[in-house]
Amino acid sequence: MSDPLPVLGEPPAATPPGVLAACDGSDGSLWALDRAMSEAQLFGLPLYVLAVVNPSPTGYPPGMAELVQESIERLAASMADGLRRAVATVQAARSQPFAGELALHVVLGNVIEVLLRCAQGQHTLVIGTRGNGGFTRLLLGSVSTAAVHHAACPVLVVPAPPAR
Repeated sequence: MSDPLPVLGEPPAATPPGVLAACDGSDGSLWALDRAMSEAQLFGLPLYVLAVVNPSPTGYPPGMAELVQESIERLAASMADGLRRAVATVQAARSQPFAGELALHVVLGNVIEVLLRCAQGQHTLVIGTRGNGGFTRLLLGSVSTAAVHHAACPVLVVPAPPAR
């Protein structure tokens, strides 16, 4: 068995530009990851797969951050494991596995802010229509909507495949 892919911090700021795929483990993000692999392969670009963990959407009161640091580290490690599994799942389902440069990134912070910052200078941002948020009635989730309106690179929004 090969060593698991290492997980890094933020993707490089456009050195070299690549295809950035947002992945939260949802079905939508797996479909987007598959498409991102195809885009990266087609253009001969590196693929940066990004998962963002927001451990505290409202922030911590003074002194609390130190108390929850171990939990945050476990959360980030769990997200890294989930990201590796997501890539392996998509690779296994592809008729031709992605053979290009691939890097996994887990970053702590606000999902939209991190995604927009990491998209700067990239060739393309690939994102699913809905992730793990709870508003399934919406056509686009809040993250994909923010990406479409504010990303500094082209954005490819991948819809769910048609129901069988």
